[in-house]
Amino acid sequence: MLLTRNSRLRHDFFEQSEEFYSPNYVMVEMFEHKEELLEHSQLPEAEIYELLHTILEKIRFINEFAISQKSKLKAYKLCKGVDEDDTPIVALTLELNARLWTSDKRLKQGLRKQGFKKFFNPRK
Repeated sequence: MLLTRNSRLRHDFFEQSEEFYSPNYVMVEMFEHKEELLEHSQLPEAEIYELLHTILEKIRFINEFAISQKSKLKAYKLCKGVDEDDTPIVALTLELNARLWTSDKRLKQGLRKQGFKKFFNPRK
């Protein structure tokens, strides 16, 4: 997990030269689920906030209105029946012709069944 103190994933995230993009709502989600993040990370609250700040600085957030209707519709079709809540993330991925970074196995499996194969796989 990205928030675990000594995880390789956390180390690699900060060492990657790649650019990371996300729809704006993901930032809100991070703070809405802060209690879960605190519980799963087992880090002090102050350290979580500092880490979240560092993570947010590394991600370029994109307004959902900047994503074309074409990408949104295609993403909706890909996510329908899997997890429609992930439509904005998939739409942004399509819009940028990027790779999707997700640890959601159900989403990955559903997208693969629909022919989507562009995933970012960090080293474990």
